[in-house]
Formats: sequence, structure tokens, C-alpha cells
Amino acid sequence: MKLSRSSTTMATIPTPRTPEVLQLADWILRPLHYMDRGQRKLGDIFRARGALFDLVFLSEPEALKYVLTHDDDEFSAPGELNEIVKPLLGEHSVILLSGTEHRNRRKLVMPPFHGDRLKVYAELIRDLTRDAMAELEPGSVFNARDITQKISMRVILQTVFGLYSGERYTRLEKLLKQRIDLVSSPLTSVLLFFPWLEKDLGSWSPGGKINALQQEIDHLLFTEIRERRANLDPERTDILTLMLMARDEDGNGMTDQELRDELMTLLVAGHETTATAMAWSLYWLHWKPELLATLMQELDDYGQSDPSGLIKLPYLSAVCNETLRIYPVAMLTFPRQVEKPVTLMGHTLEPGEIVVGSIYMLHHREDLYPQPDEFRPDRFLERQYSAYEFMPFGAGARRCIGAALALYEMKIVLGTLLPEFSLKLASQAPVPPARRGITLGMRGGISMVYEGKREVRELREKALV
Repeated sequence: MKLSRSSTTMATIPTPRTPEVLQLADWILRPLHYMDRGQRKLGDIFRARGALFDLVFLSEPEALKYVLTHDDDEFSAPGELNEIVKPLLGEHSVILLSGTEHRNRRKLVMPPFHGDRLKVYAELIRDLTRDAMAELEPGSVFNARDITQKISMRVILQTVFGLYSGERYTRLEKLLKQRIDLVSSPLTSVLLFFPWLEKDLGSWSPGGKINALQQEIDHLLFTEIRERRANLDPERTDILTLMLMARDEDGNGMTDQELRDELMTLLVAGHETTATAMAWSLYWLHWKPELLATLMQELDDYGQSDPSGLIKLPYLSAVCNETLRIYPVAMLTFPRQVEKPVTLMGHTLEPGEIVVGSIYMLHHREDLYPQPDEFRPDRFLERQYSAYEFMPFGAGARRCIGAALALYEMKIVLGTLLPEFSLKLASQAPVPPARRGITLGMRGGISMVYEGKREVRELREKALV
């Protein structure tokens, strides 16, 4: 496949014939249907025009690799292309920065999310998992995503903020959940695509509710930042402390506003996506008990007290990867803007055009993932996928900063929860995916039954025999 700049006339990029307003409605309310239909009818590259957007969707691995590795040449990754999340995250979020400013910010915030830094959080994640499950009564029915959201939120509050208890901790946990839930259903996601609907018209309006919540959240965040800056303790291991101490090449740190926006980014992106992925894992493992049995055997064989070792277990890793493949929480890569005429898959793209990689379509390619709608972790034991064949966290210069922490958390939570607590699905009805804000979640949640601590249940069953 030729991937080079060209000024010659090439084939027109296929475009759906559906009216643009209907494309927009389909993309907001049924994003997977939109992409499935586009790929089936138009192929691995097509133009999506939905009244409010004009994008080129791409799902061929080599073409994706080219686009995502040529930033600042044929392509750029302007932060303003993510304006949709500005009201939630703030204009100083790394997601909305561009060029040198973006690269410098990544250097400041990346170190806490890699290597030995993560090991200090292993015991904490395990303890938070146990604490959240202890709040359930044996025999109770619960929504799997509610419990994984609770775990993930607490992980973020404690690893990122270093908040472990108290009124501020409790208020942030409650308010952040309310703020995110306001734009998390397929219907309320419309607010993200039509920002004028978020205008504050009083306490009764969606915009009024959002504004009031955000003001209270911001007050809590700024208060915490200022107190911590005034009493900086270099011995602390939380990410806020590390960001407060971080300095760029000129010796400058982040302002309170920049820290607030990065904390919101970590709070929203860090806990929301991980919670959804963990809930899907619980669903698939209990939907296909033979897979759960295989994983339980691996966890039983491991049997060590050190939770950080769980991240190296091959089948547990395969389960997490397959979860992130089949319904990737992030459906698209960070958008790229064409800067010079470039030929891509036999089509010429002109300066100003916007290209997005469809992670969902990539993950459902038959040539890479036979029977792509089947949940089959073994495929990740049978084959090694490149960074442009499997990219749940994006790729290139805009790859998700918190990817390592998200996988680390997923593996420790599942590796703690499954051996210690007995669960089952409350219903055998399939759970379909659905838009959740700008991410992909599930429709209606995953209803499960908590049967009790596993060792207690097993002893009771033996007594009955």
C-alpha cells in the first residue's frame, strides 16, 4: 500500500448516502451500528458527514500506523479538535493542548504512571477492592458497574489525590459521580454534541445543574491543591504531590488552574473508562463460565500474597485485553488534521481534513480477529498484536497517559475480587453496548448477585454434602 504525499487526482473517499442529520443521530445514539454499517458498505476508509462533523474514518493497520506516527509532518494533532470535553476537563487539560505545549505537559505528568511508581499502589488497590465488596450483603443483587465505579473512583482519589477519608473525600466521590452521570446515557450524551444545551438557564435546566455541580467540585479541587502546595511533603507518593513537584526545563511548575484541569482529566478519564472495562470483564467471565474456570485455576496456581505479581499472569492479561478489544471504551483515536496533501489507501487527503482511527472497527477486523464478535481471550495467547492492530488506549504521541495504571488496576481488582468473592449473573439476558458520553459503555448495566465470600460459601456447601 502506497502512503505518500501526492498532488495527483485519486479516487473519491466513499461517503454514506444517508442524510447528514440522520448520520449525526445515528452516531450519537448508535455509534457501533454507524461504524459497522460504514465499514461493511464502504470499507476501511470512508468519510463521515453528520451535520456537526466531517471526518475520515480509518481502520486499516498500516494506514493507521502512518497517520499516527507522522504528527508535525503530514499530520498534526491539535488539541482544539477535542473541544467537546472542554466544559468537563478545562482548557488546560493535556487533551486540549497542542504542539510543544502538549509535549511539555506530557513530560510533566507522565512519570507517575510508569515503572516502579505503580508498585506502591498494588496493596492499596487490593484493599479498596475488598472494602467495596464488604459493603455488599450476601444474596444481594447489584449493578456490576456501580461497584467497579466505586472501586475505581476510590483508587483515583487515593492514588492521585492522596485523599483517604474525610468530608472532602466523601463529597468529591459523590459529586464527581453525579457530574459524569449527567452526560453518560445515550440520550443525555446529546449535551456534549450541542454545547448550547449546557447553557445555565437556572437551577431547573441541565446547564444549571452541571454548572452548580462543577462549581462545588472546583472549590474542593482548588482548596486541596492550595493546601497541599502550602504544605508540600516530598515523602508522599500520590500523583498530586508528584505533579506539584514536577518542573519543566525552565524550572517552572504547573499553576493551580493547570493542576485542576489535569486532575479533572485523571478523575474523569482515569476512573470512568477503567470502571466500564472491569464491569465488562465480570460480565464476560460469568457469561462464559468455562473462561472463568480457566482464570480461576491460574489465580489459584499463583496463590501469592503480592498483588503486584498479578500483572504478569498470561491468562488474566488475555482476559483484560479481550475485554478492551471487543468493546473498546475509547471508540476513536485522537483526531489528526492533514497538514500537507497525502495519499492514503489510494485516496488524496487535502490540508484541513480531519482523520480519526476507529479503534472499534480495527478491533473487529476479521483478518486480525476471526469471529470478532466472540469473546475469546485465547486469541491474545495465540498471537502477538502490534501497537497498530490492538490499540485500546490509542497510539502515537496522543496515547492515553494513564494506560499503564488502567491495566494495572484492572488486573489487581479482578485478581483480588474473583478468588475471594462468589458472584453470578442475575439474568442470562445479553447486555448490549451503548454510548456513555464520549465513551462506550453498556445499556442498562450488568445485574449480578453477590453470593458471599468464596471460602465461606465453599465451606457451607461442603457441610451440606
